[in-house]
Amino acid sequence: MLYEHVCVESLACELPPHVVTSDEIEQQLAPVYERLGLPFGRLELMTGIHERRFFDRGVRPSQISSITARKALNASGLKADDIGLLIHGSVCRDQLEPATASGVHHAVGLPKSAAILDVSNACLGLLNGMLVLANMIELGQVRAGIVVGTEDGRDLVEGTIHSLLTSPDVTRQSIKLDFASLTIGSGSAAIVLCHRDLSRSGHRLLGGVCLTDTSHHELCAGGVESVTADGRPRMQTDSEALLHAGIELAAATWDRFQLELGWQTAEVQKVFTHQVGKAHRKLLLDRLGLSAEIDFPTVEFLGNTGAVALPTAFALGVERGHVAPGDRVALLGIGSGLSSIMLGIELNAN
Repeated sequence: MLYEHVCVESLACELPPHVVTSDEIEQQLAPVYERLGLPFGRLELMTGIHERRFFDRGVRPSQISSITARKALNASGLKADDIGLLIHGSVCRDQLEPATASGVHHAVGLPKSAAILDVSNACLGLLNGMLVLANMIELGQVRAGIVVGTEDGRDLVEGTIHSLLTSPDVTRQSIKLDFASLTIGSGSAAIVLCHRDLSRSGHRLLGGVCLTDTSHHELCAGGVESVTADGRPRMQTDSEALLHAGIELAAATWDRFQLELGWQTAEVQKVFTHQVGKAHRKLLLDRLGLSAEIDFPTVEFLGNTGAVALPTAFALGVERGHVAPGDRVALLGIGSGLSSIMLGIELNAN
């Protein structure tokens, strides 16, 4: 996929107010740790995650997404009437129907001419949304649009803690499948794309690639199980198998990405990756031959925030001066299922 007319006009993120440390989670799990003889501190030691953040209880994804989308729209300098498409791309949404995008559309005050839809693909929903929007801009169907999402991991983390404390059958082996659930955080991110004729930034989305390997689709599965009886989601993850399968898929995607854009590894100045943990980051960068210096990790203080993790890192990286004019930037996305999406952006040199 190559684009001639698509620009990344603005980015925005919204960080939750409530900080929960890994130590606090382990203190809640003290009875389980002591019964199984697990060492305290392993959660941060294995993942590098010191803390994650949660939104207020009861907040709906659309409420936060509306704030983030409005921030991104204001930062873009575009008018609401310029927006032809709104995509809500996170795993979390208000309900099965209508689309969560409908509530965001209403709250932001977008025009009736703007199409709306939800896109869901595990941790890749917002990147998939960027591709849908970019294609429509390139085809001349819309002039600009917003991709936004909000992940709220509170119920998953707290529900997992409850299950571990109340189940008499938890073992040192079985708890490994719940471990990834304790790394989840919350956050919100938005991206505005527009036709280059409307752009003030001049930051070009040059293109990207998508690669899929569904032979690993059962390594991570989540949802609301009837057996939990509390309406909170649960997730089971074979973290080690998922790690290695994801890295292999990413390596194959990276090869195709370089061929598609005509880039060499040494020509990429900055990267933003999906934020899973320190082991994932190191293995990914080592396998792709990329320096850790060009990455911008956020997992240490935000945890794994699902589909908004990479866009949030991108937004914070821009805000905090990680990128420079003229940089070639690669977005390296991986999602359970498995899928990988990599996008190439060239920042305006002026």
